[in-house]
Amino acid sequence: MSLAADAQPPVRPTAAARITPPPPATSMTSPAASSAASPAASPVVPSTGPAASGPSTDPASGPSMGPASGVASGPVSGVPSEPTPEGAGSRLAWLDALRGVGAMAVVAEHLLPWFLPSLRPYWFSLGVYGIMVFFLVSGYIIPASLERHGDVRKFWIGRAFRLYPLYLAVTVLVVGMAWWVPVRGEVPRDGSAVAAHATMLLDVVGVGGVADTMWTLSYEMVFYLLVTALFVTRAHERSGLLAVLFAGGSVAVGLAVAGAVLTGGWVAYASAAAFAAGLGCVVSGRFRAAGACALGLMAVGLLVVSSRVPWMGVAVLGVMFAGTAIHRWESGRGGLWPVAASAALIAIAPVQAIESGWWWVAPDVWITTLGLAAATFAGAMALRGRRLPRVLTWLGLISYSLYLVHHPLLKFFYEVTGDLRRSPLALQLAMSAAALAVVLLVSAMAYRFVERPMQELGRHVARAR
Repeated sequence: MSLAADAQPPVRPTAAARITPPPPATSMTSPAASSAASPAASPVVPSTGPAASGPSTDPASGPSMGPASGVASGPVSGVPSEPTPEGAGSRLAWLDALRGVGAMAVVAEHLLPWFLPSLRPYWFSLGVYGIMVFFLVSGYIIPASLERHGDVRKFWIGRAFRLYPLYLAVTVLVVGMAWWVPVRGEVPRDGSAVAAHATMLLDVVGVGGVADTMWTLSYEMVFYLLVTALFVTRAHERSGLLAVLFAGGSVAVGLAVAGAVLTGGWVAYASAAAFAAGLGCVVSGRFRAAGACALGLMAVGLLVVSSRVPWMGVAVLGVMFAGTAIHRWESGRGGLWPVAASAALIAIAPVQAIESGWWWVAPDVWITTLGLAAATFAGAMALRGRRLPRVLTWLGLISYSLYLVHHPLLKFFYEVTGDLRRSPLALQLAMSAAALAVVLLVSAMAYRFVERPMQELGRHVARAR
């Protein structure tokens, strides 16, 4: 069910269309899906990702979402990070609760179309809602974390140990199980796939991730690179202006750019070489400012000229910097007008965009989804400092694992159960509960045995000089 599989913009799905199985070749891939996606041997679980390169053949398809944000010790935007140690009543527990809500929205976006299609909402997009919550959290906490610690070396070491171990483990899992469930057709069968996965700049260099939901990590990485450049040049206080500029840029880019201008494997190779050299400068301290600025400029350039859906990528940066502006307003260092202005611009970004047409970009659906994400963030912020349900903070704790492992696991589960969309409701409910239980169990184990030990190792390495 690729968001990018058809040349004609889809209409809002009708009641009948919502239960019609899509062609076996379709796969609701991430923004990285291409209009030339090749057929798979069997249907795969849809992935929600607003960056698909074209409209979907399946009216039920939606975008592939994912968390990647973290807290004080160096969270990842969009990628759920380590929760606050104090628990459900701690000062930052509301951020963990938001990650939990966002993660479960993304899981539901991928589970419902294939297990409980009758329950999938169409008046808003669960997947886009989930990732927008994650991006707001990332924007709110990442720059603040870097400013508080004031050490870009420790920041990047922490990020590397926070993101890469599980990311690599999931990559090995998916590739290792390719004999049973083939790797997505959007992943090139050459070295460019290795280069793009090494930098996590997948979607902005036109390469599909081995796990559909990996596309959001591309925008997290762009944000990290840009925030680092702003920090070392002491321009990081201008987040409100940046939010408005990126939000306005999403409108302009949508009107002017129909898709990636730069394409081909060389983009992944060149960006990987620049990434390694620039990050080496940032971490080592030699030519740090030059390296950080080069990486920041490269990241923004790739976002506009080589990402699969340029307007969406620019809008995501606007959302994240709006989150940063909210943090500055909360601390008395700025106003809320940039947040309101950027929200208005992002709301109209896809209306006349050349590359649009998906059901979740219809003005009523898009604006409703953005409004729900903003209301969720505002509501959680209003509850900060209060004790929140432990289940939400626990889901926030394991949200990065939940985000990365759930989609491959759902695909494996589908291979075992077969197509359930026309099965009795009782069977659909039972299999959905079983699939969710497996996803939660494996995610908890991944956090316990992969994420947490590697985060502790990262803190030890960061302290060593």
